[in-house]
Amino acid sequence: METSQNTPRTSGRRQWWALVGFGVAVFIAAAIGGLGVQGTTDEYASLRQPDWAPPSWLFGPVWSLLYALIAVAGWLVWRRVGFSRALWAWTAQLVLNAIWTPLFFGAGQYGLAFAEIVLMWLAIGLTVLLFAQVSRVATALMLPYWAWVTFAAALNLSIWRLNA
Repeated sequence: METSQNTPRTSGRRQWWALVGFGVAVFIAAAIGGLGVQGTTDEYASLRQPDWAPPSWLFGPVWSLLYALIAVAGWLVWRRVGFSRALWAWTAQLVLNAIWTPLFFGAGQYGLAFAEIVLMWLAIGLTVLLFAQVSRVATALMLPYWAWVTFAAALNLSIWRLNA
């Protein structure tokens, strides 16, 4: 188990404030992405999409759940080892998450968005590997997110190819 400090962060109000902090960090990433999709429902609907593309209304509920899981996973790791390499990877994947939506929707750069989501997928994978050294629960909480981003990457690639 990797530790950046000698004492775990498991007691007192500090841990609950930290959970709020992780929630705020994830909310900021989601809000940046949300700004990238405002007014894009018609644009998304007008794109040629594969038959297996989900309806646009599904994305909000799925991402809401995934963002909650991401926040709790980061918090669980922080409680065990503080701000370590695992949380640097967690931060990197979160930044990449925030960037993807404006690239895909705001800029309409489907190819660049695909390249970026591949980097995000790799960053999530690294996060999962590092979390596995610290917390099985945190690792398990990240797996639905990694699976969804795998699906989203395939959808991004398909949309890029169909609309090129």
